[in-house]
Parts: sequence; C-alpha cells; structure tokens
Amino acid sequence: MPRAATRAPSILLVVADQLRGRDLRAMGNAQVRTPNIDGLASRGVLASHCYANTPVCCPNRATLFSGLYPMRHTVIGNDLPVPDDVRFVSEPLRDAGYRTGYIGKWHLDGVPRDKFTPPGPRRHGFEFWAAYNCSHDYFRPRYYRDTDQVVLATGYEPEVQTGLAVDFLAELDDTDPFFLVISWGPPHDPYDQVPERFRRDYRAAEVGVPPNVPADRDRLAGTVRDYYAAITALDEQVGRLMRALRALRRDDDTLTVFTSDHGDMLGAHGWMNKQLPHEEAVHVPLVACWPDGLPAGVVRDGLLSSVDLAPTLLGMVGVPSPGAVDGCDRSGLLRDSGAGAEHVFLHNMTRFDESIRSGKPEWRGIRSGRWTYAETVGRRPWLLFDNHADPWQLHNLIDDAATTSSRQRLAAILNEHLLSTRDPFLDTPRMIEHLDLLDAWNDRERALRPV
Repeated sequence: MPRAATRAPSILLVVADQLRGRDLRAMGNAQVRTPNIDGLASRGVLASHCYANTPVCCPNRATLFSGLYPMRHTVIGNDLPVPDDVRFVSEPLRDAGYRTGYIGKWHLDGVPRDKFTPPGPRRHGFEFWAAYNCSHDYFRPRYYRDTDQVVLATGYEPEVQTGLAVDFLAELDDTDPFFLVISWGPPHDPYDQVPERFRRDYRAAEVGVPPNVPADRDRLAGTVRDYYAAITALDEQVGRLMRALRALRRDDDTLTVFTSDHGDMLGAHGWMNKQLPHEEAVHVPLVACWPDGLPAGVVRDGLLSSVDLAPTLLGMVGVPSPGAVDGCDRSGLLRDSGAGAEHVFLHNMTRFDESIRSGKPEWRGIRSGRWTYAETVGRRPWLLFDNHADPWQLHNLIDDAATTSSRQRLAAILNEHLLSTRDPFLDTPRMIEHLDLLDAWNDRERALRPV
C-alpha cells in the first residue's frame, strides 16, 4: 500500500523513567545491550548532550511536555498537579489534526497516585488514553481508559503498554498523522522487577562499577545488572514498535524519539536515585530517527535539554507553538548541526520524600559545554566540576582559586536566569507559599505520608 502523499509527518515519543544518558551502547556503554535503540541511532541522530532540567519525575515531565520551567508550570515537586491551563505539546498537534494518544505512566495529576484522570482539560490534549497516574509495580499492570474503572492486565507492564501502542497504530486511518507518547516505568527502581529471562542474561556478566562509587561496590554491581536488564527489556519493546511502523509503512514519515525524564545516581558519590546536578542524574538519552526528515548515523554534541523538547517536536513537523515557552526549537541542531544551547539550566526546586531522607538540598545550577556549577539556597556556591578534565566529577573545584573567574562568570549567568524566570530561589516552605501551592502541597503530604 503506497503511503498517502498528503499525510503530515507523525511523532512517536518514547519516554523511559530514570534511564541515564550514558547507558546505551550507542553512547559508549558496551556493558548494556540495546540493539534496537542503537539501530534508531544508526538510522537517525544521537544527541549526546541532552539534560533533564529538573532531575525528578513530575517537575521534569511537566517541563518536557510543556516547554516551560517549573516556575511557570508550578510543578515544583512530585505529586503536584499540572494546572489545566498549562499547554502541552499535544494540544497544538491535536488542533492541527493529529490523532493524539498517551500510554503508560502519567504522574501529572496530583494525588492520590491511583487517581483517574477523566477526558477533558486534565489530559492536556491527549485523546486516546491508556494511562495510570503512578505505579512502580511492573508485574501488576493497570491503566484507565475513559471511565474510572481501572483495567488490570497480566504480564510485564512495558510489554502490555507496547501492545496497546501497536493496537493504536493499527487502528489509524492511513491519512491520519499521529502523536503518540509511550511512557514506561522501568528502569526506575525497584530494580529487580524485570522478567527473569533478562536478569538471567546479565547475571554472569562482568559489570564495571565507576570510580565515583565510594562503597558497597559488589552489592551495587548486582543492582546495576538488574538496571541493565530493565534497559534491555525496554529495548526489545522499541523493536516491536519499529516493526509495527514498518508493517504499516509509516516508519519513513514518523519522527521517533527515545528519551528519559531523568537519570539515576546508582551509587555515584554515595547517592542513589536523582535530584542532584551530577551527570548521572541530569544527563539523559535523546535519539531521533526520521528517515524522511533527518540524516542517518549522525551524532550531535550541542547542548539541549528537556525544556527544548516540545518546541523542537513542533518545529520538526512545522506546527506553531501554542504561545511563549522557555525552551528553544533545536530542530536545526538535529537536522544540520545548528547551534545548541550555550548553557543548560538545572533546578531542584523543593526538598521532599527521597531528598529529605537523603539530605539533598534545594539548588540551582548550570551545565555548560565544560562546567557543572550549582548553588544552594542563599546563593551559596556548592559544586563546580570541570567535565573535560574530570568526567566522573571526583574533584569539587568550588573553593579552588584557579577557577574563580569561571565560577564568577557562571554565577552571573545563573543570576540572569533566576531574574528572567522570576525564580526567588527560596527554601521549600517559602517557595510553596510564593507560588500559592500550600493546599496542593498539603494534599500530597496527607496522601503520601498519612499520620
């Protein structure tokens, strides 16, 4: 069946949860097996320096879909709802005639985590819906459609979700452009919730532990094996999606993007999970494959970040943005080596849950081509790493006299960012009050930490 000549290009956006940018074979990690994602990179563009602006789930997901920083979408911590009037990338695409769909983890509708999100403004432009607010029980898949009756499925959650995506694609009219998001929960912990066949393949594998992991290296190696197994399990589902597109003859005119909402410290510097400005937490993968619109087998090393994704997707397919956004259209970077960002701005707006338990502070920071710089509340300089000379970020240069001019320059750039985004850089209680979020914050506290 020939492809319809008048069909607009489609978009398939695949989002993993807590997957580090370095942990694809295409990114140089020979320990993890990702043949299908690597195949996307060989047929498309690998953006090697993509960053999560706010390395924790809800704030960065809201940024990823809206093109706004947390000060504007106001999701400054996990389990706060996105306001209905925040425009997601799905809305201008829907208005332009795209069939929009969302499958998987949502985590953008507040509490409780099993909350039903009804059709309407709280779905932010997504029409087809097979989603669940938040669960990390990967062997008890569940999702809502258009009623408040939860659908319980059997099997491994990413496999079930990919099956729903394949069905969505098969039911499209040949002339329909689509925007489909698949949001998987893995490789987010619990790390051992991976089908045994994938865990078994890694059990005897040699897994190197990076030099910035200070302790429990043997125990951590087992965790990393399970984490890699989850990535390979997701990679298999990427292969299913690509075969479905090819069978429908929609692979050439579909922009397929694979990324993650943030990374995972995995023991680096003694930390687990995220909410830190270190590379393990903020560096995320970005692979874009579009045979009709992008070159093949190209690596772009310009900087971009989650806030750029929504305007970039719209720019790639020629749909205007729905209004002023904080991110930039980086389609030129993907197409033909256009400019990346000079700096990526990083945030941890609030302390909650994990960051309270582990003592991680509120902070603001910058990732430039060379430097990582961060401050804590009160504009106190905290971290400075030279990523060229020290890629594992072992040496904090914040008090090194030789870096004074670089530190001052980065602090001035950060100050401009705080002013332009009207970010008062307050501690958590005062930031909640400043953004008039006290009721929503109290709701999340009651739901997640009942007395």
